[in-house]
Amino acid sequence: MLRYIYGSQLDHHPKLRDTMFRDRADQFHTRLGWDVSVSENGEERDQYDGPRTLYVIWETEAGQHGGSMRFLPTTGPTMINDHFLPLLEGYPMQNDKIMECTRFCLARNAAPRVSAALMLGGAELGLGFRLSFSVGVFDARMVRIYSRLGWAPMILGSSGEGREAVSAGLWAFSEPRAHALCEKASIPRGLSRLWFHRAMAERPQRLAQIA
Repeated sequence: MLRYIYGSQLDHHPKLRDTMFRDRADQFHTRLGWDVSVSENGEERDQYDGPRTLYVIWETEAGQHGGSMRFLPTTGPTMINDHFLPLLEGYPMQNDKIMECTRFCLARNAAPRVSAALMLGGAELGLGFRLSFSVGVFDARMVRIYSRLGWAPMILGSSGEGREAVSAGLWAFSEPRAHALCEKASIPRGLSRLWFHRAMAERPQRLAQIA
């Protein structure tokens, strides 16, 4: 199932939390060779993993992480503004109708539909918060995934070539897009909505007031 969990809530889900950060280390450090920090416990975290970070997580039947993404409002600190500003021609992305999406991660044994389920979770989040777009930075390997899922971003800027290319993009939210992703993920639209709205009803009061 899809879970929507703020960073301040992660300690209430220790199994899901720990397997997510370990899978991130496995994907980004071990498999992709990125220069990321990995703790002694084998977990990958950075300064953007805070209490206001909203994680979209696919939870397996065993209660473990199957895949995830994280979202942050662009009105606060974000990776794209702090580290990838040249992709935006030097103009920071700051808009209360746009959230940044980063750390698209899949567990090694993730089922084929998990990618679609995560993108569906992102679409549900955007519609639920009445956002216009999400923004993110992605590498060349993700282009094929986005194309296969039928939700390619609008490119804002790129650097590098071939497999080394890095781009910034915008994803527009819409009901038709969410319905299409439901079909690809084999998740009924009503169930997808239920997961999101139930999670938002359980979010911390302080975050509910400022979100």
